[in-house]
Amino acid sequence: MAARKPTLLCIAAGLCLAAFVRAESFDAQFETIQKTATREQLYAFLWALPKGGDLHNHLGGAFLAGQLYDAAIDPKRTNGNEFYTRTLINNCPDSTEPLILYRNIQRSTYEKLSDCRKKEYQKLAGLSARAKADWISSLVLDREGKGRNEFFEVRGERVGELTNDPWLVTDMLVQTMKNYSAEGLRYLETQAGAAAFRDHDGRPIDPERGVAMYREALARPDAKATGMTVRFLRTIIRFSPDAPEMIEQAYQFVAAHRDLWVGINMAGREDNGKGYPLRLLETFRKMRRTYSNIPLSLHGGELDQPGPEVRQTLLLGATRIGHGINLITDPDTMLLMQNGRYLVEINLISNRLLEYVPDLSKHPFPEYLRTGIPVCLNQDDPGAWDSNITDEYFTAVTLFHLTWSEIVQMGRDSLRYSFVEPAVKKRLLEEYAEAVAQFGRKYGDGSWAQKLAGVRPEFSGYAARNFAFRGQ
Repeated sequence: MAARKPTLLCIAAGLCLAAFVRAESFDAQFETIQKTATREQLYAFLWALPKGGDLHNHLGGAFLAGQLYDAAIDPKRTNGNEFYTRTLINNCPDSTEPLILYRNIQRSTYEKLSDCRKKEYQKLAGLSARAKADWISSLVLDREGKGRNEFFEVRGERVGELTNDPWLVTDMLVQTMKNYSAEGLRYLETQAGAAAFRDHDGRPIDPERGVAMYREALARPDAKATGMTVRFLRTIIRFSPDAPEMIEQAYQFVAAHRDLWVGINMAGREDNGKGYPLRLLETFRKMRRTYSNIPLSLHGGELDQPGPEVRQTLLLGATRIGHGINLITDPDTMLLMQNGRYLVEINLISNRLLEYVPDLSKHPFPEYLRTGIPVCLNQDDPGAWDSNITDEYFTAVTLFHLTWSEIVQMGRDSLRYSFVEPAVKKRLLEEYAEAVAQFGRKYGDGSWAQKLAGVRPEFSGYAARNFAFRGQ
């Protein structure tokens, strides 16, 4: 297929977007591929697809459980720390822990337990093959019965002190960058902080040291080799009693670390009694009187009931909405968001497994996409789903028959609506444009099937359980 190099067109805001000027559109070719490819071929095509950014991502929830296990038992990757996991419940008289198995603690915590409570725990590195499999499964929503409450109320307790270890977290950040790079992702805007880190004795680590450890990890040769650009959002737990104070701390932190932390997010269950947005409106207004150019990407409308949550979240100052499931029940806000200022961060697999949209064929995503509301596909907590970004694309393409233009527009918008600094955003958009053009040239003729034979996607556990590929 004949093609010309991308041309740059600048919008009024000064941001240059890549426009793919082609002698023939790839839409028709992609339509042919969709109609004639096997499901495995389509998955391979979407695995190889150049992708933009993941804008809705919780770093601690992004770690794949098997990879997290391997890192947590490797003293080189934990800087000598060791972890223990609960494999027995003894009902010890001094126990104050929730009655759940596979809760993880570090060595210094284990050493302070009573003899009775120590018997409940095993060294993580010493688990049998069966116990290791159960440990991995305990962190994944991999079967019926594991849903919203399992995720919000139990999984975090199980992860426990693993994500308080900065050596483990920053090492797993690099591993996650490798995973995403293999799928063609080029930008990650993940929710992460540095205030909860503890040393091997359980003492708090100065957040500035935590920031330095993130910088050191991103400077590693293997991190740079991924080609990924990473930025962070500081997260507020919306229903926390001290949420107003957390907001003030978040603004102060982001203002002091703008080269890596590019915005603020607000997470947590909206159906919690104190999860509603407007209780925090005055605090956000107070912060805007003090700080400039700190954007907000806030969870909004992650509910399975009608409501004004998205409208209220926009009123807090958000320009990106995470999930936005019940936006479709608010026609006036739907019309408002068609003006192109706001983007909805779509998380299909998360919404299904957390039972907000059990039947994804009824998800409002295509209505947003096709009525002019900017959207992009994201992973949310792929470690809990045992999934990857290709699973999101495969789900969207097979359920909603996306066109090539829609796929490319979502990739472009995932970069356009990112909070990364303008010069880097311009570079990412240009690189994405060129990568898409090259991809179109590669698969634009009748030999696309032969070329896909050389693509080796890594099927996720979610794909194996849900997409019924042959041999899975």
